[in-house]
Amino acid sequence: MGQTITQKILARHCGKKEVVPGEFIWAKVDFTLGNDITAPIAIDEFEKSGFTKVFDRHRIALIPDHFTPAKDIKSAQQVKRLKDFASRHKITHYYEVGRMGIEHALLPQMGLVKTGDLVIGADSHTCTYGALGAFSSGVGSTDLAVSWMTGHAWLRVPESMKFVFNGKLPKWVSGKDFILNVIGDIGVEGAAYRAMEFYGPAIGKLSMDDRFAMCNMAIEAGGKNGIIAPDETTLDYVQQAASGRKYSAAQIKAWRALQSDPDASYAAVRTYDVSSWEPVVACPHLPSNIKPVGKVGRVKVDQVVIGSCTNGRISDLRISAKILKGRKVASGVRLVVIPATQEIYLQAMKEGLLEIFVKAGGVVSTPTCGPCLGGHMGILAEGEACLATTNRNFMGRMGAKGSYVYLANPAVAAASAITGYITHPNEVVSR
Repeated sequence: MGQTITQKILARHCGKKEVVPGEFIWAKVDFTLGNDITAPIAIDEFEKSGFTKVFDRHRIALIPDHFTPAKDIKSAQQVKRLKDFASRHKITHYYEVGRMGIEHALLPQMGLVKTGDLVIGADSHTCTYGALGAFSSGVGSTDLAVSWMTGHAWLRVPESMKFVFNGKLPKWVSGKDFILNVIGDIGVEGAAYRAMEFYGPAIGKLSMDDRFAMCNMAIEAGGKNGIIAPDETTLDYVQQAASGRKYSAAQIKAWRALQSDPDASYAAVRTYDVSSWEPVVACPHLPSNIKPVGKVGRVKVDQVVIGSCTNGRISDLRISAKILKGRKVASGVRLVVIPATQEIYLQAMKEGLLEIFVKAGGVVSTPTCGPCLGGHMGILAEGEACLATTNRNFMGRMGAKGSYVYLANPAVAAASAITGYITHPNEVVSR
């Protein structure tokens, strides 16, 4: 029986020719990460263990991105814990405010995660890096601590599900809509502890930003990891992110060959034709509660958030600015725009996107997870509704338990900021 791309990566990292679903493996990790919420717990466990040296100071990233810039004393103490640990162990990849970004946008951008890698992080959206053709998955803080001690992770090989996307990509439909449609189809537990492999000609037409958005939300269907086999778009991105480092012809050839075997076994295969799709909205209080934007009804919003590890990349800001240019945010609506990294912030500044957001009546934040997890930079009051490009809309996720979060792509978010209610982009752009 053939092997899926997920099985191949895991087998290579535990020194085996092949692995089977359900098998427990002790796998070598290529890169690990933690943030200001999860890493302090891992630091505590590491220090209690008696270990005095991390396995590799160059393969650990500590990124304060959730409550930063620090919103209060407690969050400041969390960040200091990371800073002190990084200093003590001479961790190469510690990024303070001013240099940091939202971790799942920053690490690929810096070339720290590559095709074929095995990456674990104490954050559920670590599955983002599957867009590069890597196995990446969120783990608990204790597992992260063990990886710092040993350079390995204890994993159970997941079954794989295959999602095939055919058809021509309609206007305003993005990778965010692809993954929301999948979650709407199978539910928030439909891929529990399974690898979600995204495949098909429509995937091949997506940008890397859209692919990151898809794999980022695999966890919202319960997935262990999301993954897209590498193609030329992937390899171009990886080589560009390498910042002068050159990969050998043999390495690139090996990456191109990293594909699922034709006779690989899948727990389920789902096929979609995207040609007739329109943008969708996930309504409260689950990412699976989706409706086409045209069928949501006239839902008033108090706030719109454009950003997060899902949709805070440069293409997301470009499409939002295209819709907002020359227009104004509706009276009574707060528009919060958060570029995912400093590099994205600078690029948006150079292109005049930030000026468009401010002139429209929005505010622009330094990179931070902020409102996505109800941290800061846009907390909701009782009864308020927000349309966000983030990844979760659970009850109380962005503030008060009596608030409401709707999820959509950046084009829908920008259009809705202008009208003050959830709106199809065509209603604004056709004016």
